[in-house]
Amino acid sequence: MQATNYLFFLALLLCTGVLPAQNPALVPLPASVSRGTGTYALPATVNVVAEDPDAARVAEFLTDFLEVAGHPTSLNGTGTAAIRLRLTDDADGEAEGYHLLVDDAGVTVEASARAGLFYGVQTLFQLIGTEGAPLPYVEIEDAPRFAYRGMHLDVGRYMFPVDFIKKYIDLMAHFKFNTFHWHLTEDQGWRIEIKQYPRLQEVAAYRDETVEGRAQTRDRGQETFDHERYGGYYTQEEVKEVVAYATDRSITVVPEIELPGHARAALAAYPYLGCEEGAYETAETWGVFPEIYCAGKESTFEFLENVFREVLPLFPGKYVHIGGDEAPKDRWESCPHCQKRMEEEGLENEHELQSYFVQRMEKFLNEQGKTMIGWDEILEGGLAQNAVVMSWRGEAGGIEAAKQGHDVIMTPTDWCYFDYAQADPATEPLGPQAVITVEKVYGYEPLPEELTAEQQTHILGAQANLWTEYVKTPEHAEYMAYPRALALAEVVWSPQLVRDYASFVQRVKALRPLLDRWEVNYATHIFGK
Repeated sequence: MQATNYLFFLALLLCTGVLPAQNPALVPLPASVSRGTGTYALPATVNVVAEDPDAARVAEFLTDFLEVAGHPTSLNGTGTAAIRLRLTDDADGEAEGYHLLVDDAGVTVEASARAGLFYGVQTLFQLIGTEGAPLPYVEIEDAPRFAYRGMHLDVGRYMFPVDFIKKYIDLMAHFKFNTFHWHLTEDQGWRIEIKQYPRLQEVAAYRDETVEGRAQTRDRGQETFDHERYGGYYTQEEVKEVVAYATDRSITVVPEIELPGHARAALAAYPYLGCEEGAYETAETWGVFPEIYCAGKESTFEFLENVFREVLPLFPGKYVHIGGDEAPKDRWESCPHCQKRMEEEGLENEHELQSYFVQRMEKFLNEQGKTMIGWDEILEGGLAQNAVVMSWRGEAGGIEAAKQGHDVIMTPTDWCYFDYAQADPATEPLGPQAVITVEKVYGYEPLPEELTAEQQTHILGAQANLWTEYVKTPEHAEYMAYPRALALAEVVWSPQLVRDYASFVQRVKALRPLLDRWEVNYATHIFGK
């Protein structure tokens, strides 16, 4: 739900007069919570009734949770319903909104769409997991503040097993994120199978060694390496498996295929895609590299379009991310093919050449029924017609895009880069020196004051980015993401007026048994140890 659509829920909140301290231990905090004076004890066997065939799968998620939590269940049994799941006929209802009621008749969760019912059940998970038995009488009216609530994972630097990708998605779903941004290609590795180009699997998916420590490209000659060949890729069948898993949990997967920069792995496999003749190597260090796709060769566009022809059918969502960031123009400036392209197209400089590159790819993606997302560098030289801007270099790019009438996803480094340390870097695992605490994430406001109310409607939401130059294992990735992801979950879901950091910390403390049950390797800074 965008900013203009959640005022109804603010009104409900104000009518209830509920203070943060009175709220149950729920993250993200619902738009409206009213607590009653009674309690409802779950029976010895909990009969879950799905009153609509489309609610059946959601009911299965609930019964699985109850069984693990020690509550024997029956699904659509003959006895009295303890928990009812109901889809309503409200055509005007918010697709991700839900109504949850606990009273003397039991528990009822209803929504106008499956996604809303799913989120209502996630809230019920937390109620059962933190309130125990019996459950307090409570009425919750809820819907998200923003339509786009994202988590990103970079698998180009280090690859993570499919089982962990599924766990990452499970945790996102529990806290009502709805978009998984899968960063699949990088200078250091190409991670998705493309059958027409087998060298992407044979060459681009691997690097001969990896730099140790904090060394970047600027440190050439000073690095040390581990001398271990590293790599791998996800088969198309594995990708389908992940996408189906996410869809079942109301999460859309957005693939990212980087262009025109961050392309050294692809160039190592197919050198003709670069501006310079000769061999390329998959990158073994981190940073920004001058080797990018040649914008002057038709073969570059043929390659990328063929790649997307295999990628797009795997991802049914409307969005595809093309990167567009950190593309140095050094090679284009000296490339006769690129200079000829600029002359033929009447382009004044290499920034306009990048705009030509991006706009040409956007036209192709639009023809395939997809909407393109790019990092905020795609503003340089002129923004593609229908592109969505992901603003990472602060908020300036997002503000400018919104003023131009383009949709925006906010993900500024100062609040949303979860590869940054959570506390004093001297006490944290190796990584960037910048610090983003849980409290800072919680204090983020995605709607810039510089925008008018109309312009703010173009802010679709926000996303956390987890880059993995220094994150090699699933356990480390979880540590970097949690509990900061819980803070962002509340930023993008809950009305701004209900947010209170002290209340949030207390609610997260109450959720620790659930996090432990789900075996999350979360950081404990906010708990005082």
